[in-house]
Amino acid sequence: MSSAASALATDPASNAPPRHIAIHPLTGHIGAEIEAGDLSRPLAPEVVDEIRAALLKWKVVFFRDQPLTHAQHVALARAFGAPTIGHPVFGFVDGHPEVYSVGRDRFATRHVGEPLIRPWTGWHTDVTAAVNPPAASILRGDVIPPYGGDTFWTNLAVAYEGLSAPLRGFVDTLRGVHAFTAPEGQGATEDFREKNKRRPLVSEHPLVRVIPETGERVLFVSPSFLKRVTGLTPRESQQILELLFEHITRPEYTVRFRWQPGSIAFWDNRTTAHLAPRDIYALDFDRQLYRITLKGDVPVGVDGRLSTIIEGEPIEAFSAGTA
Repeated sequence: MSSAASALATDPASNAPPRHIAIHPLTGHIGAEIEAGDLSRPLAPEVVDEIRAALLKWKVVFFRDQPLTHAQHVALARAFGAPTIGHPVFGFVDGHPEVYSVGRDRFATRHVGEPLIRPWTGWHTDVTAAVNPPAASILRGDVIPPYGGDTFWTNLAVAYEGLSAPLRGFVDTLRGVHAFTAPEGQGATEDFREKNKRRPLVSEHPLVRVIPETGERVLFVSPSFLKRVTGLTPRESQQILELLFEHITRPEYTVRFRWQPGSIAFWDNRTTAHLAPRDIYALDFDRQLYRITLKGDVPVGVDGRLSTIIEGEPIEAFSAGTA
């Protein structure tokens, strides 16, 4: 197993009930809150293993009352894998290259105009324009509004199982092109175009990827970044993607998380998509979170084919030379 795959790997014995953490599931299919002590301190190996096992099962796990510094956030991430640079296209926090700022108004310098709002608008899996999207993301809340700003996640493995057998068989054969573009209805700013020109990322992924540790098949569709299905006509591609995008956002597949200062969300980026809130733009409150992503493997389809690069290079673990 590669070092990237091992970021979320765990021992088979971890199927046993956890002895070092407490797990509180939030919905029938996705999401659990975890009590694991003080995350600002180094975690014992057995705690790391149990958190990994919970993550594989619940897809996104949450921690409360963990007011970490940037350095502590990085140390926590390193316990589970190799952090990448904050964002390969849109940069990082000064002095902390592994940390990406998820600020309330971060899109203001990227997109102009009014977005076309559809049921799946804003849903995405992180950085799927790369040939090896992050294995996982760890997001911590810093400045949190008194209300509003909740985040949603959806379980793409359960969504795959929710398709009819004939449709699963068809989708198993498909591949699609992922890229960073302005959202539907909006235009790209010069800053957005320039950053994407400097670090182009366009990849073709299977619409169904197989998770090596579990053998699960997941519906690897990222509405914000998946632009077309390879080999289909534009109308065919539009129809199948809209069907799948609508399907993965069914409420029973999702969990909604209410942020508090010091909250942390840790999700398997291979098996989930998530939705950043839009209600915050109707409020006068600030909202500031910080994210670290862990290096991921190249997805593998049902047929054993790897994802392929159309433009750009893989995302590597952070080193001084990648900043």
